[in-house]
Amino acid sequence: MTDALTRLLASRDWLMADGATGTNLFNMGLSSGDAPEIWNIEHPDSIRSLYRSAVDAGSDIFLTNSFGGNASRMKLHGAQNRVPELNRLAASLGREIADAAGRTVVVAGSVGPTGEIFEPMGTMTHAVAVEMFHEQAEGLKAGGADVLWVETMSAPEEFRAAAEAAQLAAMPWCGTMSFDTAGRTMMGVTSAAMVEMVEKLPNPPIAFGANCGVGASDLLRTVLGFAAHGSERPLIAKGNAGIPKYHDGHIHYDGTPALMAEYAVLARDAGVRIIGGCCGTMPEHLKAMREALESRPAGPRPTLETISALLGGFSSASDGTGDDAGSPRRERRGRRG
Repeated sequence: MTDALTRLLASRDWLMADGATGTNLFNMGLSSGDAPEIWNIEHPDSIRSLYRSAVDAGSDIFLTNSFGGNASRMKLHGAQNRVPELNRLAASLGREIADAAGRTVVVAGSVGPTGEIFEPMGTMTHAVAVEMFHEQAEGLKAGGADVLWVETMSAPEEFRAAAEAAQLAAMPWCGTMSFDTAGRTMMGVTSAAMVEMVEKLPNPPIAFGANCGVGASDLLRTVLGFAAHGSERPLIAKGNAGIPKYHDGHIHYDGTPALMAEYAVLARDAGVRIIGGCCGTMPEHLKAMREALESRPAGPRPTLETISALLGGFSSASDGTGDDAGSPRRERRGRRG
């Protein structure tokens, strides 16, 4: 039998994913520095509400509250021994909401980075990373996740380790990396390099693409880079709702629902099959995105000029593939918002 995501992709031109996890949970009372994954145990109704808000806004796919649910991240909170439980609950709460939706909704088990640097620059080994991701994957599988959703990766070594873990867990998977200023990930991966890496994997993902990063304009420039390199796999775009700005003691994303609606349509016209939001993307953004995708006719593939005119300028002149793209930078240890 094929998985739920593959079946949906076969029947639809585009699918809508969800929005932010962290931003929404902070609005529900999560404190900075706390582990959102602990809320799967302590505040399950809030997690149900998070998932339900995405479904009600029109999402066909939502990610589980398990982004940092690996042993390396959970050790920071003294919860490394609770990885199977936390991931199982993240998925089982999602399974409840998806099964009650009255339509097919995909529960995607979120798998974020370990926060560690890989050898030789750091101490993380391939084997240990695979073990960590496999433990998380088995928890998500036990809870009823339809697919694994590897996201916000910067290092190719970590992406490959997560892919191997998905294979060990016999789970279908998707994968996204986060491309920042100058169109590269923090560990120097370009859009072209990601396509090459994905196509060489022994178990390539159902779909791949980009999430988070700088802003929606930069993310779509990266997506155009994927498309230019000829992969026939479905593409994913999960852009931030504008640019983060510090305001009255907290981070605020300045993207309006109207801007995210423009982004969604441009992503679709760029050939993206799975369209969602990342940091700052709230239910009201998702509703505007869904309405625009359903009501606005398909157009030509957007140019960079069209993207910058509608969504704002790019953060750099380079798309990461030229000689002026700059050197790799250190991987961030933050979490998806």
